[in-house]
Amino acid sequence: MSKLKQMESFVSVAARGSLTAAANAEGVAPAIMGRRLDALEERLGVKLLLRTTRRITLTHEGSAFLEDCQRLLSELANAEASVSAGGVKASGHLRITAPAGFGRRHVAPLIPKFYELHPEVTISLNLSDRVVDIAGEGFDCAVRVGDMPDSALVSVRMADNRRLCVATPAYLARHGIPQTPAELQRFHCLTLSSDASQTRGWAFKLPALNKAVPLPGKAAPPPKVGKGGKGSDGAPAVTEAIGNRAGDVVYLKPGGPLDCSDGQVLHDWCLAGYGIAWRSTWEVEAEIASGQLVAVLEAFAAPPNGIYAVFPQRKHLPLRVRLWIDFLKARYGMPGFWQAPSH
Repeated sequence: MSKLKQMESFVSVAARGSLTAAANAEGVAPAIMGRRLDALEERLGVKLLLRTTRRITLTHEGSAFLEDCQRLLSELANAEASVSAGGVKASGHLRITAPAGFGRRHVAPLIPKFYELHPEVTISLNLSDRVVDIAGEGFDCAVRVGDMPDSALVSVRMADNRRLCVATPAYLARHGIPQTPAELQRFHCLTLSSDASQTRGWAFKLPALNKAVPLPGKAAPPPKVGKGGKGSDGAPAVTEAIGNRAGDVVYLKPGGPLDCSDGQVLHDWCLAGYGIAWRSTWEVEAEIASGQLVAVLEAFAAPPNGIYAVFPQRKHLPLRVRLWIDFLKARYGMPGFWQAPSH
């Protein structure tokens, strides 16, 4: 007797709560369904179902085995669909999580388009700025921005993300354009408040220039931090300085009269002309392309980090997850994607 048929019969009986109902659904006699279950329990050496004339209930072992059977049968159905005559077909439920701001702008608009390509896939999107435990909370895939720590998760880099200092043309016309990070002390800088996650400050790379570049804190201990995130000498406070050579990175904490714990608010304030902000290209590249914002200090821009699709270690990734990752990577790699105002 086929092991697969035994598993299918077990799942059918457990789902319907009746041998007769499961047998009728398959078009066989209840006795045949009973023999399949007996053979399955005998082969496994455990009792999966408690059967009486009135009802059928799962044992503890039966409940655990049911979940595994449902998963295996679903993956088998996906595998068969992927090589069917009708082409690649994905099915099942896809659970995705992404950071709130990035997800609203660059994940949520793409989900209906993915669904149009794969209408047999149902999709749930969770937007949260906390680091979600993907495996523990049952997510198939996460989209994450930033450097990836070592973990048991698998990550696929889909695009680069840079951080740039930006301001409106009107603000720069009134106040001038900073030529080095040290000059940020003369400007209103829109920064994340102390209770936000950006604890290291704004990152800048030392460029290869023929003349000395004024960056505070390279040759001396960092200045004492005063009100507004500035050092006692009025310059932006240095939180970390990594070397003095071209290509080395320093972290500064500039100050200003306005700060907020929400990055979207800083973005809005910047668009309104209230100062210079340090934002990701995924957030401001469309405004730079349209001329609403201007990037400054580009020669000092830190190396890019990444935008990743992250998923648990699996020997066989479900087809719907593989297709979603391929879809995202293709979209993010399209010319002009990040400059478009909407997707």
